[in-house]
Amino acid sequence: MTGRTARMGRAALGGVAAGLAGAAAMTVAEKTEQMLTGRQSSYVPARTLLTLLGRPADDRDQPAGWNHAMHWGTGALLGALRGVWAVTGIRGTRANALHTAVRLGFDQTLENATGVGAPPADWPPPERRIDVLHKGVYSAVTGLLADRLIPATLRSQRGRTSH
Repeated sequence: MTGRTARMGRAALGGVAAGLAGAAAMTVAEKTEQMLTGRQSSYVPARTLLTLLGRPADDRDQPAGWNHAMHWGTGALLGALRGVWAVTGIRGTRANALHTAVRLGFDQTLENATGVGAPPADWPPPERRIDVLHKGVYSAVTGLLADRLIPATLRSQRGRTSH
């Protein structure tokens, strides 16, 4: 394993920790919002994970444990990505905004590929805003921690163009 590969691995592990903290912050934001709005918990994440594992769930099913597995697993996985971004110099507010889009895209890809979810364009506008807000909280906390914990030691100095 090269030094670069080892540093990316350590950054990914640091990103997992940051991602779990981001998922915790998102959970607090969601539960606070639900207390204020009366919105019910969604079990689409659980049904998505079960379907990915070959165990399709009915729309009436509310498997809380599977919901947690998907929530925390996605937080950790995409936190690892954000950790690699941090070590390679993809950092700050712009990186957090991009990471929010990645988180939204990841969730929607799995939910729609499995047939469990509906495209966000079909959702009521308030639901879209709430989802973006919560994923933004996740990415902001994950990014803040990743950028503080992981130095940009692999930032490339090879030019300023993409080609």
